[in-house]
Amino acid sequence: MSGGDKLDFEIRPNPQPVAPAERDALMANPGFGRVFTDHMVTVRYAEGKGWYDARVEARAPIPMDPASAVLHYAQEIFEGLKAYHAADGSVTMFRPDANAARFADSARRMAMPPLPQQVFLDSLRHLIEIDRAWLPTTEEGSLYLRPFMFANEVFLGVRPSNEYLYVLIGSPVGSYFPRGVQPVNVWVSPTYTRAAPGGTGEAKCGGNYAASLAAQAEAMEHGCEQVVFLDAVQRRYVDELGGMNVFYVYDDGSLVTPPLGGTILPGITRESVMTLARQAGRTVVERPVAFDEWQADAASGRLREVFACGTAAVITPIGVVRHPDGEFRIADGSPGEVTTGLRQSLVDLQRGRAEDVNDWIHHIR
Repeated sequence: MSGGDKLDFEIRPNPQPVAPAERDALMANPGFGRVFTDHMVTVRYAEGKGWYDARVEARAPIPMDPASAVLHYAQEIFEGLKAYHAADGSVTMFRPDANAARFADSARRMAMPPLPQQVFLDSLRHLIEIDRAWLPTTEEGSLYLRPFMFANEVFLGVRPSNEYLYVLIGSPVGSYFPRGVQPVNVWVSPTYTRAAPGGTGEAKCGGNYAASLAAQAEAMEHGCEQVVFLDAVQRRYVDELGGMNVFYVYDDGSLVTPPLGGTILPGITRESVMTLARQAGRTVVERPVAFDEWQADAASGRLREVFACGTAAVITPIGVVRHPDGEFRIADGSPGEVTTGLRQSLVDLQRGRAEDVNDWIHHIR
């Protein structure tokens, strides 16, 4: 079947999978994004034909012509989500339908054809089923799933491509931060911005991350793990971190996060945090947060906790904020009660341990 919202996947098992002993050695300490499973998924698109040729096959290099459109005009998007080992032996995925929807939104912003949601979800299921042995069973371990799509028509010319390739790969991972869940130091960049109104800030495209790398290097030079970007217009309001959204917890128990407006990635973890906090009876407000306000509220004690959130790191407390004129600490610099509680609630949900797993959790038996 081709060209529709549902495709039949041809399964081609890898004839030379990694030996079990070698796989176990690789998974003993996988780090993040350095170890990969035996298979990948590919689906092709052509103008006038639609999506077709869906396959599960051995993970291998992708043949590419030097004139492939993505190499010259950067039509590329990606997603990131995780599969978890559940106590009952099943595999859980956390809100993959939301990733499918965001993937389609990113495609539209980049003038690319949206991948049907069912094809996206089926690709995840097929890869997990064939590479289930690569799923870590440790508390901090998971199978990171990376769907991506790029323009592969061979041409030179500034226009949307007529051909695309969707690919899904898997990577067993441990904790995103090598030191585990500890407060991170962040650098407020005076030089770089991440996205401007009307740009691609709300799309999950590689160009946004490439644009953040110089700022991330700047942060590391100042002893920080992450960079904080201010808005591109006034250079006053907090947008987000290099790869995560940010939340502020005040002394009355309320949470504040910068509003979406085209420059901030609509994080799925961000939305989940807001929902869980409201279910717990907390007030959650989306409003602009000025850097001066952040600094003043930290000094007065009104601001009790700050945390960043995203798929890779889940929820990570922020301890020290550095900027060109100095630095300040959030409370005593240790993970706070709200940050810790929300993180545990998310982890329990993701692994199917919560009493009410609602429709956020997809099980694979």
